Amino acid sequence: MKKFLVFIVAITAVCLAAFSVRNSMAGQKKTTGTPNDSSNVSWQEPSETKAYPKWKNLSKPWIYVSIKQQKVYIHGNGKVQYIMNCSTGSKSSPTPRGTFHIQHERGLSFYNASSKEGAHYWVSWLGHGVYLFHSVPTNKRGQYVVSEANKLGTPASHGCVRLTISDAKWMYKTVPYHTKVVVH
Repeated sequence: MKKFLVFIVAITAVCLAAFSVRNSMAGQKKTTGTPNDSSNVSWQEPSETKAYPKWKNLSKPWIYVSIKQQKVYIHGNGKVQYIMNCSTGSKSSPTPRGTFHIQHERGLSFYNASSKEGAHYWVSWLGHGVYLFHSVPTNKRGQYVVSEANKLGTPASHGCVRLTISDAKWMYKTVPYHTKVVVH
């Protein structure tokens, strides 16, 4: 009975999150841009028009985050396979630099009351839930904060790596534990 109640609560949470996402995105202007054009970045769609790489087909996959270019590069088979637009930390709250690895912690959503922001589709890469890849920010109701989402492509986070909704979802569903992450 306890497992059934946990299942019902989980399904309800997923449905509420999906409803909140749909409502928060309704009527919002979508922009399209290339991964090299941060002035016209869509925070809802994939960063590139081509399909995401199939992880199982990549030899020695790893992730490179360029703070200077505000890009996330998915590497495999000896070359860049996909480029994502991102926002790394602001000057007052920089993203740590170095070599890290994807950690076990990941989830569908979170909310941090002290920063009054949350996000969807998060994956930890440092501090076991402290530094994350995640979607553009959400409010306490799980709705996207458009003013923050529109900053994608510029340093704007509290140290995490913000991604488009689609890119964050792909990262959450695809990138396995212990994948190397280089931030520079």
